[in-house]
Amino acid sequence: MKLIELISGADIELVKKEAESNDLLDELEIFDISSDSRRVKNGSLFVCLKGTKSDGHRYIGDAIEKGAVAVIIEGDGDFDRSVFDEEGAPLLLKAENTRRALAFLWNTWFGHPGDGMKLVAVTGTNGKTSVTHMLRAIFSASLYITGLIGTVVCYSGENRLSIRSEDENANMTTPDPKELFEMLSVMKRDGASVVFIEATSHALALDKLAPLHFAAAVFTNLTPDHLDFHGSMENYLESKKKLFSMTDIAIINGDDAYGARIAEAAEKGGCRNIRICSADENFRGDYSAMNVTSLGTDGVEYILSSVCSVFKIRSPIPGRFTVMNTLEAAATALLLGIDCRNIQDALRHMGGIDGRFERVRLCAGAEFSVFIDYAHTPDALENLLKTARGFRREGQRIVLLFGCGGDRDKSKRSTMGRIASVLADFVIITSDNSRSEDPSDIISDITVGFDFTRAHAVIIENREEAIYYAIKNALKGDIILFAGKGHEEYEIDRSGKHPFSEKKIAREAAERYYGIGNSYSRRASEGI
Repeated sequence: MKLIELISGADIELVKKEAESNDLLDELEIFDISSDSRRVKNGSLFVCLKGTKSDGHRYIGDAIEKGAVAVIIEGDGDFDRSVFDEEGAPLLLKAENTRRALAFLWNTWFGHPGDGMKLVAVTGTNGKTSVTHMLRAIFSASLYITGLIGTVVCYSGENRLSIRSEDENANMTTPDPKELFEMLSVMKRDGASVVFIEATSHALALDKLAPLHFAAAVFTNLTPDHLDFHGSMENYLESKKKLFSMTDIAIINGDDAYGARIAEAAEKGGCRNIRICSADENFRGDYSAMNVTSLGTDGVEYILSSVCSVFKIRSPIPGRFTVMNTLEAAATALLLGIDCRNIQDALRHMGGIDGRFERVRLCAGAEFSVFIDYAHTPDALENLLKTARGFRREGQRIVLLFGCGGDRDKSKRSTMGRIASVLADFVIITSDNSRSEDPSDIISDITVGFDFTRAHAVIIENREEAIYYAIKNALKGDIILFAGKGHEEYEIDRSGKHPFSEKKIAREAAERYYGIGNSYSRRASEGI
């Protein structure tokens, strides 16, 4: 692709020397784009990114040696400019924000794939995965070919796509621009007319989504998370606000403390179709959940009420959080032209979502329930435990197994310990992606907030051993919650990333202790 075509609309300009002219831009052919000097090839455009641990400007010389024919710096840059004075040196260009520029470059490289497709983004601390999957189910039931880009999985129609992160130890988030726009191009090729995207705070802060415009954007909620990256709740909020200057319709959780500020940002950003959702009986939104009824482990139902529509919503997914998730999904679908009967049918028949209050099916002899959930923030953990308390029967215990991630926000650890001790009957504190930290140090941070007068607890550092302990010592009727990992099929420690499936381990443990022909006593061990 010609360089002049590639940088069009990306706010990139040529840093000219006296002998240079724009003819160079018109003539130069680019064969690849890279922001990693190790992956530069002959004919590459090298983009310098400033990170927290490294600065791409330091590797300009390496990129040139490997064949870069043009380099984009950020602002004035901080590097040795003498390499550009030599004969045959690559072109030097600059952008005010190279991360933002990189997103526009890849968007152009893949032919502006979002154009012509209806894009819907969902952002918030919790609920993004649930709402996007609900929307996909609704639109698929309405015979649309859909795409989904999420933290659990990505789909083009019914085909599962893979995300290949350069950092194998990173959790899946909104993909980097190369993967993001490549996937959008695949979806367009496959005939997708509507695509649902989980818009993470990292992606918004780093302008990964900057070239896109959305038909609708959904705000689920905002609670403390990722503060190791954002630094403060205010910065975290600002990253979320960005999305609402990029959309035609805003669908906002009016029950959330930050909902009003998101609505204000949407209005300032030029969005004039702002709709508020509410499940609060004391507050009527544009779309409200009325007569909410818990069906225990069978889910929830309520009446969706708006100026234009009144109809019953029923979901087999239990929990109060399901009310807002389904309400926002239904409201979004209605605003985008989906018939209420298709919404009802899709939500009624939609099963559980991988790692989101997902029930693990165990052997027949296991007379207790195991649920896996991605809850890894104080708010999510509290909601998870309150959900379980809301449908448990008299005499049933809630057993919680959880830990906290290493190299992540440390401030939430003691808070999660306190929540666990207040809302669970028995707690197993263990590891959860300790990364470079010592697992025992993380556990110590958790126990600082744990009230040992409120709940029984054991500490088992090895998570697999902790799962076996929970299954072995389960009592009839127990509701056992594995919190934190959710859909993840790996564990990260100092030695790297290893395969780890909580579902597989739980099933193996149940079969070992309660399978056919096994006479293991369900009597609790001492202290549980």
